[in-house]
Amino acid sequence: MKGQEWYQEHDVAEAYEDKRFSGGGRLIDRREKEAVLDALGPVDGDRILEIACGTGRFTVLLAERGADVVGLDISDAMLSQGREKARAAGVEDHLDFLRGDAGRLPFPDDYFDAVLAMRFFHLADAPEAFLSEMERVTTDTVVFDTFRRYSFRSIYNWALPMGSRLYSRSEVESLLDSADLELANSAHDWVFPYGFYRQLPGAIAKPFRFIDGGLGSLPGGDHLASVSYWEASVE
Repeated sequence: MKGQEWYQEHDVAEAYEDKRFSGGGRLIDRREKEAVLDALGPVDGDRILEIACGTGRFTVLLAERGADVVGLDISDAMLSQGREKARAAGVEDHLDFLRGDAGRLPFPDDYFDAVLAMRFFHLADAPEAFLSEMERVTTDTVVFDTFRRYSFRSIYNWALPMGSRLYSRSEVESLLDSADLELANSAHDWVFPYGFYRQLPGAIAKPFRFIDGGLGSLPGGDHLASVSYWEASVE
């Protein structure tokens, strides 16, 4: 898994959200949460697993909406941040944070109503194994995102020290098929890559986001997107 040692450092965990989701990054945070809620729908009473939960952005969000959530991550430092966030939000009774391996999930078959993994598959060396495990432990829905191969992300990716795994639509469909999952819905967004927005103050990022949305709404605009959000169902 790319960047595993770096990701588990305490100073990285403490600065993670401020670095990625302040300024223009707030637009990313808002869109990702919208994508998750759109895919999952009402979650009150549902049992949900989040893989690579990090600092608990989505786990806390879903717990606030009545779900019983388990957040799994390899980083104790990230999980500590998530627990603090859950306590501050008053939802710690609806959340469990566990350290574990996404390739060998410590849960029985069909244990969850839904599983999600955001900001995970771009780091995965063996995505087939992870997706198969996600399918195994859920009865219904799998939600995840990928960075797109044929987009501005590929240029940005070239400059990154450890890069990211990029996916075409056909590759994702092949992965879903191998995991006995059926594509239920997808959304494609962000002509300008995430890293671009993170470099901008919020007031400057908003006009670019407006332009971004306009480009994406043009005929064929989906093909310009750098990020895809996928919703799949168990066959």
